Amino acid sequence: MLNEVGHFALVLALAMALVQSVLPIVGAQRGDTRLMATAAPSAGAVFALVAFAFAALTVAYIRSDFSVLNVFENSHSAKPMVYKISGVWGNHEGSMLLWVLVLATFGFLAAVLGRNMPLSLRATVVSVQGWVSTAFLAFILATSNPFERLFPAPFEGQDLNPLLQDIGLAIHPPLLYVGYVGFSIVFAFAIAALIEGRLDAAWARWVRPWILGSWIFLTLGIAMGSYWAYYELGWGGWWFWDPVENASFMPWLAGTALLHSAAVMEKRDALKVWTILLAIVAFSLSLLGTFLVRSGVLTSVHAFASDPTRGLFILMILAAFIGGAFLLFALRAGTLKAGGAFAPMSREGALVFNNVFLTTACATVLVGTLYPLVLETVTGGKISVGPPYFNMTFIPLMVPLFLALPAGPLLAWKRGDAAAAAVRLLPAIVVAMFGAAASAWLAGEETALTAAFGIGIGLYLVVGSVAELWLRTGRGAAGARLARLPRLPRAMWGTAFGHLGVGVTVIGIAALSAFQTEVIRDMGPGDTASLAGYELTLARAERVEGPNYTDTVAVFDVRRGGRVVDTLRPAKRHYPARNMPTTEAAIKTMGPTQLYVTLGEVADGKVVVRLFYKPFVLFIWIGALIAALGGVLSLADRKLRIGLPAPARRRVPQGAAGAGA
Repeated sequence: MLNEVGHFALVLALAMALVQSVLPIVGAQRGDTRLMATAAPSAGAVFALVAFAFAALTVAYIRSDFSVLNVFENSHSAKPMVYKISGVWGNHEGSMLLWVLVLATFGFLAAVLGRNMPLSLRATVVSVQGWVSTAFLAFILATSNPFERLFPAPFEGQDLNPLLQDIGLAIHPPLLYVGYVGFSIVFAFAIAALIEGRLDAAWARWVRPWILGSWIFLTLGIAMGSYWAYYELGWGGWWFWDPVENASFMPWLAGTALLHSAAVMEKRDALKVWTILLAIVAFSLSLLGTFLVRSGVLTSVHAFASDPTRGLFILMILAAFIGGAFLLFALRAGTLKAGGAFAPMSREGALVFNNVFLTTACATVLVGTLYPLVLETVTGGKISVGPPYFNMTFIPLMVPLFLALPAGPLLAWKRGDAAAAAVRLLPAIVVAMFGAAASAWLAGEETALTAAFGIGIGLYLVVGSVAELWLRTGRGAAGARLARLPRLPRAMWGTAFGHLGVGVTVIGIAALSAFQTEVIRDMGPGDTASLAGYELTLARAERVEGPNYTDTVAVFDVRRGGRVVDTLRPAKRHYPARNMPTTEAAIKTMGPTQLYVTLGEVADGKVVVRLFYKPFVLFIWIGALIAALGGVLSLADRKLRIGLPAPARRRVPQGAAGAGA
């Protein structure tokens, strides 16, 4: 019964989304406050109904209700509870329901939290968000019903894809979807601004918290997905330029450019047209990613196997929203007034420089991702565009961006002094040069250039970020300046942490590329392999029964200097319900460095073992966390939390209070 009610809730949600799509914007165009006032209740109703449907599907998974086709295909009664719950979004239908739940949540929050905005703008934003919700609710009901029934109900389910039965996949999709879908509300703000003809610094201040929030979650989602692939797939890498990885990375690049562009617009009332364009592009890339994952055009561990009907429906949504948005942009862009002028050498100029390289890098990723698909469609030929292409096009674009990153905040608005900024960055330059020289000396001949350049750039970013905060404390004794540090605006701390996180990640990537070592051995019980000063001895192999899997575990004693310092237990895992194996890596962490062990094929009593020594590998994800923390700090800044500064209270003459008493 609950499943039927959940399905009916989605039907009602579609009806209420249509109300949300039409009445508020009609009210905004007519100046009818009663119609505009329907924005909050209609958006709230859509949110409540979709949340109820999502909860109903979750209950079906928890109860192992195999009369629901979605549960039968993606769950098992013996599966641990956490994976029963995460199985809700570990498939196409459930993940689309989560997608729409996030959409509805953002629409409701915009209606509730946008009270400081003009009523007509808020109503238009909520209506545009309703358009997107309507389209995807119709998609779910027409092609992807998560409550489809099976009669008679099977006794047992087929289990969830074993690769998805991991805590990382319980966390990664929700984070990613909040970031992905979060750009829908930014898109709604952009379309509302074009419809209303209102585009100014106040608009930028209203939209920036939504950009920041989406960017934070997308950063965390991408980082979590990268770490999951690193330890779960058993390949030892952290990024493969997989097309579906790129599908989430492209909106992140566009969103990062948008974040900086909106800062210029808020502060200097400039880059208006560019900011609107980036808002449209960021959400368009999110929709494109949804199409790539769910249309069946890609083969990837991340992709959902979908029939062509679903892909065609999403393609129609994609064409309608992207085409309509760009048509409206073309019609209205000429009416937008230019903002404040600025010199090329200024903080605005540095942010424009940042935008140029970020958007160009995004374009190179887009071309590398779509070109094989377009070529196959047009000619039938198949090619593979892999890491060599992306490394040769993307990385060179990042170098000038990284060099300019610490300098931008040190330049003045409107007109800056490049020489003065260079002097202020002298400590960062010196540290970077010494770090590069030391790295080149430690690395071998083949990796000396990679180590020197990458670690030097990373140190330059890290020290430059710290120098930025220190210089903001003004002049005086060191003690007094330290005391002033906590009183700096949180947005300033956020910027510094964002740039610091990028530097830490760059150091991690460069150190891993230059200093990683790998050993591949056939090993039997008693055999020992040496790696980076550690000795790993295969003590024994054992069989371990899990709730819905069986492990073949190899037990390694790890020694350093002849003393046992740890025991590692990599495994080959088999899931009987799916008849699928997975590789479970064993990892020893020493600060930011890791020993990483995986098992290959077993034959003649021996097993193929891959051993990795990964220096500073955790810096890759620690940097992402630091950058996301920077976003949180910026979001906590008072001017972003309240949207607009509170008006100054009028000072009442001393005698007036008594006269009115």
